[in-house]
Amino acid sequence: MTGHRLALPAAVLAATAIVLTGTPAAQETHARRDPAPAAQNTGARRDPAPPAQKARTRNEFAPAAQAAAKLPRLHSLLVSRRGELVLEYYARGVRPTRPANVKSASKSVISALVGIAIDRDLIKGVHEPILTYFPELQHDPDLRKQAITIEDLLTMRAGLESTSGENYGRWVRSRNWVAYALGRPLVADPGTGMQYSTGSSHLLSAILTKVSKTSTWQFAQRMLGRPLGITLARWPRDPQGIYFGGNEMLMTPRQMVAFGELYLNGGRAGNVQVVPSSWVETSCVPRTTSRFDPGREYGYGWWIDEIGPYRSCFAWGFGGQYIMVFHDLGLVIVTTSSTAAGDERWGYRRQLLDLIGQHVLPAGVPPNQ
Repeated sequence: MTGHRLALPAAVLAATAIVLTGTPAAQETHARRDPAPAAQNTGARRDPAPPAQKARTRNEFAPAAQAAAKLPRLHSLLVSRRGELVLEYYARGVRPTRPANVKSASKSVISALVGIAIDRDLIKGVHEPILTYFPELQHDPDLRKQAITIEDLLTMRAGLESTSGENYGRWVRSRNWVAYALGRPLVADPGTGMQYSTGSSHLLSAILTKVSKTSTWQFAQRMLGRPLGITLARWPRDPQGIYFGGNEMLMTPRQMVAFGELYLNGGRAGNVQVVPSSWVETSCVPRTTSRFDPGREYGYGWWIDEIGPYRSCFAWGFGGQYIMVFHDLGLVIVTTSSTAAGDERWGYRRQLLDLIGQHVLPAGVPPNQ
């Protein structure tokens, strides 16, 4: 792919690679890992922009690139404006073809796959009880668990004790992740308050495995990868071979952009309706709020919040992995970061959001906005 380097100070250039084209403590999973296949297509696109336009874009995003270079934990920053990749920044040895661990941003991908499965009548709907797929719940002494629905898993309102945070290590060291998640006691009635838990999204991966009669990775490659023209790397699996639902998924930054653009465009990739438009819309409808930040809302595997002065629906992963979709602006912003520490440590999340709100969005907003 052809590109143009921004005219930046030598100290900045030494730490970054910038191309403009047209187009919660570290967690150890103890999961089974498969060798990742060579990416046949990482999401790169040709540059149709004329030279004059590319020069203007370089000037528009120079301050954003300079600000990005000041964040040592930031690995990549990509901006797509109405389908045109206008900023592509990499640092600390990261290359466009290198997959990133997107951490919990994986939950948004799992949500998309659930929407596709419902559209294909593999799952009856969001109000279907998960008892259909886990009949062992009939033998649980707490009969309330039989009322947990697909929607409750999508919105983190299953009511089950969380497998995330301080419980994460015990969960991923267990012999059966699905049984462990289902066996957690109820700390709230199903369908009520938010109880963020990766175990809930892993149950969705187990359901996808059952209904598709294939692995979650194979289902994702067929339903998302092929239409987007990308090859998704295999990611870790649990002891029973179920692909991790909601964590540890591997995607290149360009693949993350392609996924974000899919949601920006109402689930369409070119002339193909990949994800039902109604599912894209309903995924970004707030249904609950974070217990730690009442201003941050949650839909079907997607967060909703104000970033800068604009509202965004975004996928968010530990450490600073983001796929931000700004429907009103026609923008998709992707970041990947070090996964060595949570993005709340040392104020990194605030720094990253300030970078986007103060430098990226002002450059990316169309002139008539």
